[in-house]
Amino acid sequence: MLKRIFRFYRDGFRNMTWGKRLWGIILVKLFIMFAILRIFFFPDILERNFDSDEARSDYVLEQLTNP
Repeated sequence: MLKRIFRFYRDGFRNMTWGKRLWGIILVKLFIMFAILRIFFFPDILERNFDSDEARSDYVLEQLTNP
């Protein structure tokens, strides 16, 4: 069963023409979104503001439990 599934996808990707280019574009966009934009727009605030894991966990627990 797994062999048939693998062959199905292998043959499908092998016979693609536009699909390979589209998958390349999708992978580049995902890399940009998760690797590059994360560095500039989502700084690690907990790492910067707290020195220990215990202080970080206390802060997160306080933020989650207090309205």
